[in-house]
Amino acid sequence: MTADSTLPLRVLFCCGVTQNFFDLPREEIGKVWQAYGVMLSAVERMPGVKILGVMDDDRLTVGSADNSPWTFYIMADVADFEKAVDVCNLYRTTPVGNYNLWRYGKIEARVGRALVVPPAKNA
Repeated sequence: MTADSTLPLRVLFCCGVTQNFFDLPREEIGKVWQAYGVMLSAVERMPGVKILGVMDDDRLTVGSADNSPWTFYIMADVADFEKAVDVCNLYRTTPVGNYNLWRYGKIEARVGRALVVPPAKNA
């Protein structure tokens, strides 16, 4: 297989809520979820980013995401490395009250390419 630079990058954005989220009083949790909604909407509108799916892992992962497993995942085709950086940067720039989203969550990206498996040949 050879790499084709014209193909988009396939990126798995691994997103987690941190202990700061769980330390909030119940009445303040809603503002963080609203910020996540703002962040996900910004990703959907971002030129050069096509979301393929979002998977929420909160049924079997309970508590803060210190490492894998994460809370939710975004699989996307991304035009280039800088666009992947732009998605991650939303955690730094999405406001939540007097703070930004990265106070309550974190993101890491796994960057690769779409795997194209050739059809099996009959032996």
